[in-house]
Amino acid sequence: MSEQEWFSKDFYKVLGVDKKADKKAITKAYRKLARQWHPDQNPGDTAAETRFKEIGEAYAVLSNDEERKRYDAIRAMAGGGARFSAGSGGAGGFEDLFGGFSGAGGSFGGGGHNVRFQASGMPGGGAGFEDILSGLFGGAAGGSSRFGGESYGSPFSARASHGAPTPEKGGTVRAKLSISLRQALNGATLTIKVGGSPIKVRIPAGIKDGQKVRVKGHGKPGLHGGPTGDLEVAVTVKPHPVYSREGNDLVVTLPVTVSEAILGTVIDVPTIDGGTAAVKVPEGSSSGTEIRVRGKGVSTSKVSGDLVARVAIQVPEKPNRELKRLAKEMAQAEGDLDVRASLAKTAQE
Repeated sequence: MSEQEWFSKDFYKVLGVDKKADKKAITKAYRKLARQWHPDQNPGDTAAETRFKEIGEAYAVLSNDEERKRYDAIRAMAGGGARFSAGSGGAGGFEDLFGGFSGAGGSFGGGGHNVRFQASGMPGGGAGFEDILSGLFGGAAGGSSRFGGESYGSPFSARASHGAPTPEKGGTVRAKLSISLRQALNGATLTIKVGGSPIKVRIPAGIKDGQKVRVKGHGKPGLHGGPTGDLEVAVTVKPHPVYSREGNDLVVTLPVTVSEAILGTVIDVPTIDGGTAAVKVPEGSSSGTEIRVRGKGVSTSKVSGDLVARVAIQVPEKPNRELKRLAKEMAQAEGDLDVRASLAKTAQE
């Protein structure tokens, strides 16, 4: 935005602050409005985008002491009788201030005084428009204009090209949390300390080991009025002594004796919810045989897994004489049974 446009721009009104507002009040107003009208909060709204730019332009000027001083001077001039159009006769206008200057530059107005101006250093040798205005706004005579060196700081000098700082969301803070399998399955609300401050973290039911939970507004502070970042919590599910999780199923290793595996049996298996489920082990089961109990695995509003009982045949570490005798009889009863018949062939595949 050029400084000539400042005549028609009421930046105080844009930010909704008094003309005597201090920097703190201006910044507070800017942050509030920037959050409200930020394009990310109003996707596809061109009116909001325009409003956001106006807010940024206003803040860029009013937050800078020098720019604000020039802006106030220009606005005072616009509201106090100085003008850019000359009438024939009548009270002296803006042109009258410079009626005695001439040169090879541009000119203001129509009838009456035809005020011409140029930048110093241009052909004609007259005082430049920048030089004229610098005398009114605190500049020293004899300095060079924006066309050739250091500016005087007149309200029409070229100002630094800087837009309003864009609000930015704060960074993410990361933390770790270990929970039990039961907490992972049922969900829980736990409190952790981050930077010395206690923060409640809601663990959703069914969360898996390694998944992350985000807690909004507990990250690093935002910049230029932007929102605070988030807290990201990496969840570790501690191993359970009985159950392991495979997808949405809970797996339990089910120890059975040799006789139970051969003859079959029914075993009450504990479930994660504190109850039991009757599991029928079919006769002739081997280690690794799986028996499913429907709906007793991971259960949430979205998924329902099973409890899987995985057979594991166990024998005594020190079998007594009777067991040894029976084992010999069983071996004789097995006859030519070769449970490893395909092992060597399969190994060559």
